[in-house]
Amino acid sequence: MGATLQSRALRAGDELEGAPAEEILGWAAEEFGTKLVVAASMAEAILVDMLARIRSDVPVVFIDTGYHFAETVGTRDAVAATYDLPLISVRPQLTVVGQDAVYGQDLYQTDPDLCCRMRKVVPLDRALAPYDAWAAGSRRAESAGRANLKVVDWDARRGKVKIHPLAAWTDADVDRYVAEHEVIVNPLLSDGYDSVGCWPCTRRGAGRAGRWAGTNKTECGIH
Repeated sequence: MGATLQSRALRAGDELEGAPAEEILGWAAEEFGTKLVVAASMAEAILVDMLARIRSDVPVVFIDTGYHFAETVGTRDAVAATYDLPLISVRPQLTVVGQDAVYGQDLYQTDPDLCCRMRKVVPLDRALAPYDAWAAGSRRAESAGRANLKVVDWDARRGKVKIHPLAAWTDADVDRYVAEHEVIVNPLLSDGYDSVGCWPCTRRGAGRAGRWAGTNKTECGIH
């Protein structure tokens, strides 16, 4: 099955390059149905809004790390109240207090990679397990490390198809869609945060400059 999924992913990545984001997400929804899941960071709800216009039975997953800004949790709640989509909030195995007890206070400072793995990567892996494909809102314009994103690719580690409908979007494309469709946006994006993650590791800054500022870390490991 994995090889079949992989070949479908690689073929679609070539065929859909340059297609509108709605067409890419629509292909994924038609191809995989409820075996597709959309991961949402709740910076803005563009992908959720787009999905809701295509079909209402594809689930949306949000990783509730225990370290989110109140504004991010509020955005999650607003999205859940606005869209008729199944929204699944997934939590790490350990609470923040439990993690501190086992691994020491403020693991995000002493070992941020391990903290990300336990609070983001492992919970997402668990959430994605029942699905054949997952979509995320990552864009090439966000960072040098994302410059070569394919609109459809093969997630080899998880053995799943990965879809990036917004891969080719610019910041102007994001702003236009938000304005045209009155999309819910995390208030932090109007307060100097261009990228929003967990509060201990997120500062105000352009692009992703505010994420893990002062370190060499640029990604949490999800992507």
